Amino acid sequence: MKVTLEHLTKIFPSRKKGGADVTAVSDFTFDLPDGKLIALLGPSGCGKSTVLNLICGLEKPSAGRILFDGEDVTGLPPERRGVGMVFQQYALYPHMTVRQNILFPLENLRGAEKLSKEEMLARVGKAARLVQIEELLDRKPGEMSGGQQQRVAIARALVKTPRILLLDEPLSNLDARLRLQTREEISRIQRETAITTVFVTHDQEEAMSISDLIAVMDKGVVQQIGRPQDVYDSPVNLFVAKFLGTPPINVFEGSVRGKTLLIGEDAVLPVAGAPDGDVTVGIRPEGFSPDEAGPLCCRFIGVNVMGRDLSVISSHPAASSNIRAILSSGSRIDPAAETVRFSLKKNKVFLFDRKSGERIFFS
Repeated sequence: MKVTLEHLTKIFPSRKKGGADVTAVSDFTFDLPDGKLIALLGPSGCGKSTVLNLICGLEKPSAGRILFDGEDVTGLPPERRGVGMVFQQYALYPHMTVRQNILFPLENLRGAEKLSKEEMLARVGKAARLVQIEELLDRKPGEMSGGQQQRVAIARALVKTPRILLLDEPLSNLDARLRLQTREEISRIQRETAITTVFVTHDQEEAMSISDLIAVMDKGVVQQIGRPQDVYDSPVNLFVAKFLGTPPINVFEGSVRGKTLLIGEDAVLPVAGAPDGDVTVGIRPEGFSPDEAGPLCCRFIGVNVMGRDLSVISSHPAASSNIRAILSSGSRIDPAAETVRFSLKKNKVFLFDRKSGERIFFS
């Protein structure tokens, strides 16, 4: 199902007399393609969970419309939208078995949607097989791991065959290994069901790894929408560039003089098309190449060996923090050196306006 959000806005009135209202979502316009997994990505408080609540009907928008396959559902209550919701805290009933938890939404169907007992049990079995918990149906939530409980929550959301699946920070309570396993399972389930899925997270690695599209948000405003790799390779502003990437992008104060980029006194790169002036420079960790004659000279701090890669840590007076350069394990770095020199990969270097943070393009 295609979901269309048109100029969606949500304003929460101030709880204090005379205080300012809070705009949680501002003029959000986005087409969520049918059958795709879309990640809403941003820091805590950016409005991504509010967007999810607006889609499912738990919140009413202050302005704008929500359409499911062209049908305006803005005024429909949640139970009539055909939406499956998975919450961060799982929200399982502790006194019920897994089977009973998954069955519960079906027992509340009324009218033409009401199912026979045999039909309900068949659906429960199908949902359990999909998330691979058939052997756990007689257990209670307290007897299961966090990852297993999350699978039960997903099965409960899927059992009603929703038109859209909404996942609100579903992995935040899991440890690192379980997060990896569960996000792979979510990706598999989404591919097998082809249900339009919206996945809310503040973890950019999660969003990059499983989504077809990501929407990066900040302070209620969408900053950029696109395929994960496209957004990473071509951020529209400094916020997006800094939010995506592990290790994060390296940020420098620089300037453009006569079609040349300077970092400190070092002329590091030709930047035809960029206007003269002070700029903020972002360089991805993989954008550095060790080069004895390289134009960027940094004070060497150390090397972290990460198996297939090396993380070279250095500093520069123009950098906002220590520089982290990711190099192949075959790179040779003298651990006794006082300085390290780099040449830069042009496609991994980004320029931003010093005041607005907007991207400055060059060739």
